[in-house]
Amino acid sequence: LVSAMNRVQLLGRVGQDPIMRQVEGKNPVTIFSLATNEMWRTGDSEVGQGALSLLCTLGDISQKTTWHRISVFRPGLRDVTYQYVRKGSRIFVEGKIDYGEYTDKNNVRRQATTIIA
Repeated sequence: LVSAMNRVQLLGRVGQDPIMRQVEGKNPVTIFSLATNEMWRTGDSEVGQGALSLLCTLGDISQKTTWHRISVFRPGLRDVTYQYVRKGSRIFVEGKIDYGEYTDKNNVRRQATTIIA
């Protein structure tokens, strides 16, 4: 019986080579950023039926890029991610959303949203 669900799927491009961090007393984590793009039509031209017509008749297209912070804790997946994933790679990530807080270098509390792969 599932009473709640926290699940996300992302397909995008890696923003920088993954880094591996280890906080004292904790297991290492591999971290990287992932960009996803959302596109929509902003012009007034008519949109035909079907994907081919849609591509041919679109007006101006706008695009929004969203950056996601991905953290990989699972040992096997963490190591493979660190070794093989590179900036510009197109990858699919499945995981859960985690909301947390941290204190930055200026001692200011900040909120962070992370995808736990």
